[in-house]
Amino acid sequence: MCGIVGYTGKSSAAEFLLNGLEKLEYRGYDSAGIAVLHDKSFEISKTIERIETLFAQTSNGNNIKGSLGIGHTRWATHGAPSLENSHPHLSNDRKFAVVHNGIIENYSVLKQELIDDGFQFTSETDTEVIPMLLQKYYKGDIKAAVTATLKKLEGSFALGIICADSPETLIAAKRFSPLILGIGENCNLVASDVTALVSHTKNVIYLEDGETAFLTPASVEIYDSEGAMANKRISVIDWDISSAQKSGYDHFMMKEIMEQPDCVKKTLESYNKNGEITLGNIKLTEQKLKKINKIEIVACGSAYHAGAVGKYVLEELLRIPVNVELASEFRYRNPIIDSNTLTVVISQSGETADSLAALKEAKKMGSHILAVVNVVGSSIAKAADDVLYTRAGPEIAVATTKGYSTQLIVLYLLGIWAANILGTANKEQLKALNDELPLIPQKISKILSQKSLIQDIAQDFANAKSIFFIGRNIDYAVSLEASLKLKEISYIHSEAYAAGELKHGTISLIEDGTPVVALCGCKRLHDKTLSNIKEVGARGARVLACVADRDFNFKDDKIKTLNFPATNPLLIASLEVIPFQLLAYYVALQNGCDIDKPRNLAKSVTVE
Repeated sequence: MCGIVGYTGKSSAAEFLLNGLEKLEYRGYDSAGIAVLHDKSFEISKTIERIETLFAQTSNGNNIKGSLGIGHTRWATHGAPSLENSHPHLSNDRKFAVVHNGIIENYSVLKQELIDDGFQFTSETDTEVIPMLLQKYYKGDIKAAVTATLKKLEGSFALGIICADSPETLIAAKRFSPLILGIGENCNLVASDVTALVSHTKNVIYLEDGETAFLTPASVEIYDSEGAMANKRISVIDWDISSAQKSGYDHFMMKEIMEQPDCVKKTLESYNKNGEITLGNIKLTEQKLKKINKIEIVACGSAYHAGAVGKYVLEELLRIPVNVELASEFRYRNPIIDSNTLTVVISQSGETADSLAALKEAKKMGSHILAVVNVVGSSIAKAADDVLYTRAGPEIAVATTKGYSTQLIVLYLLGIWAANILGTANKEQLKALNDELPLIPQKISKILSQKSLIQDIAQDFANAKSIFFIGRNIDYAVSLEASLKLKEISYIHSEAYAAGELKHGTISLIEDGTPVVALCGCKRLHDKTLSNIKEVGARGARVLACVADRDFNFKDDKIKTLNFPATNPLLIASLEVIPFQLLAYYVALQNGCDIDKPRNLAKSVTVE
């Protein structure tokens, strides 16, 4: 959600800001703007259209002079998308410009106090109180004004601030929202995501909650929440800018679908050395692991669906009860957790607000926290006791594909590793899994090589009003993700149901011509799923069945089949999901949807 960029240096600020915002488009936004300081006044350009409009309005940045500036992509929370509500926001005296990600929870109280003091507001946003507070507290000392302002704010924020009286100083502040400093040559940068920085520098500093940074072209000063100078380590980004480019594909989503064999392979290799699974120097020791009597998997969206697969895998291998729960529900229900609970928090970005809050809640109750994330140095990674990184690389499309696939791999590896220690699975079963895992990437490649077949199938779905997915066991967990992929980028109503629940009300939705996708990868439950297929078929449903090779053939000509390579029963999710990522893509393509940036959605949900 939302994006921040900031620049102080010797070159054109507008050029960096526009290019940086373009790199952050994938996060989701409905307006955008930049502010650049030139001759002690701010030059502003805003739009409620795409970033390309800002390029046009500014002649690619050439019409806006100055070497200090901030930019923002906004995803509306307080107030509708409009030029008035878009960032940057200015103080009444036009000395301060501010961009903000997050939510200021006490803004209404602050706003009324400021109105009583004579300040005038032009937007509906919570953000606008910030430049007004800066003006109120500014007496010539910027650091003092920033410190006083931050003390008044309640909620979450990442801030970029510039002041007309300080033509080289870029200020960044963070509380519960991601913000990163880029250390360049003759310039220093700020962004909410490394994708905006990597074409300029690979040297970054991750701000911690409560820290404030003052940057000039030649210096970086960082202060902690107590005002003391903080010594920060510079991290090096380990991927190239080409990872965040389309590389000849029409959409990032297709590029990322096609990258999955390599990403899965990299994830496997990072934790599997010479056939032995090693999770590095994690604090979850054998002694601690043997005391665990319950596992809580907490996540949102697709990460939650990966956790749903993980529940079946971990319970089978570890014989420990596993609960998978949406983070937004977990954090508010006073969960029953103690020091014998392992809490696994899954998040692609590592910044998901509800997941981070759930992590903190579980940690407060004494649970050991294991994070599964993709972004090094992210808030969830830093807050957890242990972290297992997926090796997906940057994922730009809003609808996750390779992020989900690599999360599955990490959960498999965790299950096999822990089962080896606990002795809860027989050696033959674990060896079979270990032998099969390295074959998963090439089997994914096989599915991808037949994507034209799935493109043909997509024609049958493009005009549907509702599509239903059914499955049992891991098939049901995968159906949740398959359904989400379709609805989020094609805008077609889609639901996933446990096949055994059809008779309990859901089958009333089936009528003549309704598309039903039946996932049949779980071989031992084929007969049960087949009976459900016959039930919906008898009511006129058009059925597409997804079946592992060599399992069984449908004799009914009315049932179309979609095959994926056979694999170990516990690993079917890694293959079964791939056709439905492709199906969602091709349906959305046929319907003319904005595939990489679907409406109303954001890549990283950093506010509740």
